[in-house]
Amino acid sequence: MDCGSQNNEAPSSRAAFHRGYMMKRLLLATALSAVATCSAMADIKVGILHSLSGTMAISETTLKDTMLMLIEQQNAKGGLNGEKLVPVVVDPASDWPLFAEKARELLSVEKVDVIFGNWTSVSRKSVLPVIEELNGLLFYPVQYEGEESSKNVFYTGAAPNQQAIPATDYYLEELGVEKFALLGTDYVYPRTTNKILEQYLKDKGIAAEDIFVNYTPFGHSDWSKIVADVVALGADGKKVGVISTINGDANIGFYKELAAAGVSADDIPVVAFSVGEEELAGLDTKNLVGHLAAWNYFQSAEGEANADFIKTWKAKMGEKRVTNDPMEAHYIGFNMWVNAVKAAGSTEVDKVRAAMYGQKFPNLTGGMAEMLPNHHLAKPVLIGEIQEDGQFDIISQTKEVPGDAWTDYLPDSAVLKSDWKDLGCGMYNTQTKTCVQLKSNY
Repeated sequence: MDCGSQNNEAPSSRAAFHRGYMMKRLLLATALSAVATCSAMADIKVGILHSLSGTMAISETTLKDTMLMLIEQQNAKGGLNGEKLVPVVVDPASDWPLFAEKARELLSVEKVDVIFGNWTSVSRKSVLPVIEELNGLLFYPVQYEGEESSKNVFYTGAAPNQQAIPATDYYLEELGVEKFALLGTDYVYPRTTNKILEQYLKDKGIAAEDIFVNYTPFGHSDWSKIVADVVALGADGKKVGVISTINGDANIGFYKELAAAGVSADDIPVVAFSVGEEELAGLDTKNLVGHLAAWNYFQSAEGEANADFIKTWKAKMGEKRVTNDPMEAHYIGFNMWVNAVKAAGSTEVDKVRAAMYGQKFPNLTGGMAEMLPNHHLAKPVLIGEIQEDGQFDIISQTKEVPGDAWTDYLPDSAVLKSDWKDLGCGMYNTQTKTCVQLKSNY
């Protein structure tokens, strides 16, 4: 009954009217609440899962800043599918189990639509079971050891065939290195990468006794004995080279000890896989000139796209702030995700995943990144030489190399293929023609 007739109601019907009126009020309140809830949930939430404290903060804080800048830029363009992007930042504090807890918080409590995060492989592997259980979507921006393929992760950093193997080839073919010191932080990425490299070097004719492997804990600071052991490796006059998978602030002590021992790049070159412009910003680089790093991007790369990216970054963060490879990986991954959401018309994970395959986006080195069915990118391989100003002189650059989830240099992996688009499998055995789904591999 309409409110205008309520005064004409007989007393006997007023109670019924009151009940009806209150019911309408309740329904209206419920509807308004639902609208408010839907409106609040209309924003697209982007989870940022990077360490802002602890040993990895030296590397990861910049990636948080990168994501905030990219989100701000996208919102300035009108958001995504008519909705605003809202960053949700958490700090897992370089604590690997805490990464899993924070990932669960992002997905279950904050209800984020996507997560950009992690640096170390041990943190990624901590997060994997949570991401897979809750069907989340993670963009992982750092070089890693391969030997993994999850349908819930897009690996936008380098696989071993896009960094470790080409760097080793450079040592063998260009520098004539005959003995190798494989120095790494003690966790899954360095151990698996060095397992691959040991086999690769042996296949190339390097004797087992000419390969020295050493691991140290996160945050390790006393490098005197290890550097002495590396120097001693060349006592017979053979050329020694160091391949470094040392991560985080431990790099500061390592390079300082090299300088203190009088080891130059001419004596024993070091090629690093986890040292970029950000890490060098905390070092006195005059004694590091000539040492190397292998990445898929350096700030010194020439080109209009990179110049614009650097200009935007410095305008926002300050002239002293540098760019680096994992930043470019986030830049590529974020823009591909944006385009996939547009193509899918939704942030729903399964729809976005399907729209990601074949996505292309210009990288910052003048080429075109492409997302492959194995959730890896095609990327160029760059080798840079450290300059006194903390930048890298690019001395070698390839065309785009397709990332390989499973290495060709370990027998058990050589037969595996990842293809989530057509085969729907991350571990397809090309010999048995079967799909192996072993979460213990993640």
